[in-house]
Amino acid sequence: MRRYILPLGLSVLFFNPSYAQTTLSPRGIDAVRDHAVETSIVSTPPVTESVAPLTLKAALELALRANSELATATRELKAVEAMIVQAQARPNPEIATSIEDTRSATQLTKLQLNQPVELGGKRAARINAAERSRDAASAELDTKHAEIRAAVMTAFSDVLVAQERLRLAQASVELAQRASTAASRRVMAGKVSPVEETRARVAEASVRVELTLSESELATARKRLAGTWGNTMPRFERADGNLDALPPLLKLADLNSRLAASPNLLRARIEIDHRLALAEIERSQRIPDVTVTLGVQRNRDLGLNQAVLGVSIPIPVFDRNQGNLLGALHRTDKARDELSAVGIRLSNELAQAHESLNAARQEVELLQRDILPGAQSVYDAATKGFELGKFSFLEVLDAQRTSFQSQSQYLRALAKAHRSAAEIERILGETPPNFTLAPVATKP
Repeated sequence: MRRYILPLGLSVLFFNPSYAQTTLSPRGIDAVRDHAVETSIVSTPPVTESVAPLTLKAALELALRANSELATATRELKAVEAMIVQAQARPNPEIATSIEDTRSATQLTKLQLNQPVELGGKRAARINAAERSRDAASAELDTKHAEIRAAVMTAFSDVLVAQERLRLAQASVELAQRASTAASRRVMAGKVSPVEETRARVAEASVRVELTLSESELATARKRLAGTWGNTMPRFERADGNLDALPPLLKLADLNSRLAASPNLLRARIEIDHRLALAEIERSQRIPDVTVTLGVQRNRDLGLNQAVLGVSIPIPVFDRNQGNLLGALHRTDKARDELSAVGIRLSNELAQAHESLNAARQEVELLQRDILPGAQSVYDAATKGFELGKFSFLEVLDAQRTSFQSQSQYLRALAKAHRSAAEIERILGETPPNFTLAPVATKP
């Protein structure tokens, strides 16, 4: 009987040529070995930026290279690609042996190989579903790229705003100190009541509180930005960008025309294809597979070796996989509904972000043109007049409060504009034309 084992094995491999390729593929073996080596390497420390001023371009490069969420999505894509290799595999053959009758004179010994043969396009449907899973994972990675880019752009602009608020608070402290000194001199000269000096000291203390809050806000914004590339201790000296450069405002119709290519919509469309592919797998399961048997038996009673050929086919009487197929079709309909919902949601979000950017730009332009220059002019005149004894300190405080409120409003409007532009970037998954926070020289 032993001399029949090798011919039987060769016949099975000839019948199913992909079996050897699937199980003994050098590429597959190398992939498993490379993964074992890769997972045995100790994780590298988090990426840290240099102490030099940080630009938006450098921040994006750091985040896209070292963000943990991107790494997770990339690992998932690799895992799904491995599923394609598994989907290409064919059923393994089975070797079986049996002995009939324990008496040696009449003993019948069988040795056979059973090879399942998939029918109904099961393997093709399985491969197609795995490929659609890969497409979905790739779209998910693109979506995560857009989200990380938008998060970095928002965090970077927040750092710029916090830096400007800190600079404004420091300038406010210096002006408050000057006002306190001037009030003290006028009190000593007997020109005003000591109450004026007390008011000046209270105003100075209030501004110092604002300075402390601005320092805390900047530290928080720096950590949030550095956290996008996994660094919990920011090292960069400052964020280098032109906060006053407003993002462009494109027409909403132009933005909507580019919405169809957004990663979120693409992912929803691919999910429909994926569900259709899964439904095709369930449909192929309705057709039973065939098991082909090839073997030999030794009949000692007759002294003959006899060939054994057989075919077995399940009869799909009770289970025709109708439940799984119906469920897969319903999930396909669900994916279509989700695509419609995603399209409506993204369209509304895009319109809201566009309107927010438009309102912020108008607010910034109005503040730049009318409010800021006027408030600063009034404050300068009030301060000079107080030092000359022409105005009371209450008038100086009112002018100072108006000026700083206007500048704070200006910074909030700038932050809103850049946040809205980043939201548009997240929705569309692409950088709007001319959008940049270009480096500029440090303000005095």
